[in-house]
Amino acid sequence: MSSEKQAGRLGNGEPAGGGGAQVVNVTVAEGIVARPEQDLLTRTALGVFRLNGQFLTVSEEMARPAGLTAAWWQVLGAVLREPQPVAGIARTMGITRQSVQRVADLLVRQGLAEYAPNPAHRRAKLLRPTDEGRAAVQRIQPAHADLATRLKEALGDDEFARTADVLERLSEVLAGLEADVTP
Repeated sequence: MSSEKQAGRLGNGEPAGGGGAQVVNVTVAEGIVARPEQDLLTRTALGVFRLNGQFLTVSEEMARPAGLTAAWWQVLGAVLREPQPVAGIARTMGITRQSVQRVADLLVRQGLAEYAPNPAHRRAKLLRPTDEGRAAVQRIQPAHADLATRLKEALGDDEFARTADVLERLSEVLAGLEADVTP
């Protein structure tokens, strides 16, 4: 028997869901039975992981000529419109505060960002870009615009917008479910 089968059968070849229950499109791999929604979750997660890697690669390529890394660009981009505390940037980006803190400190040392007083919290300073940081991000804009245009042409306006909407919705739903996920 192959390690992957479709047919709603248990690893021993017997039909799954005895007693009249019907199981459809169950994946059986190495004796593990997965429901269809588990297969969809796996496909979604693997797709997002692959996209993350692709976006990081493309972002590194776009940021390098501006003297930035993808991580530096990401943090600077988070504070272009308004200064934010490191914890707020981390929440927005979905990564740890410590990771953002390391990048923020590097940006400050490089003169690309600076810390400013936070009227809402004395100890949690706000990170904001310097003129040099804004100029570095601005140098990325032509490559960013080109990639956006190429993706729009490849996907079409509606599918490109729908893709962004679906990913945003998935993130919102997953954030709401995180508290319920147990090891």
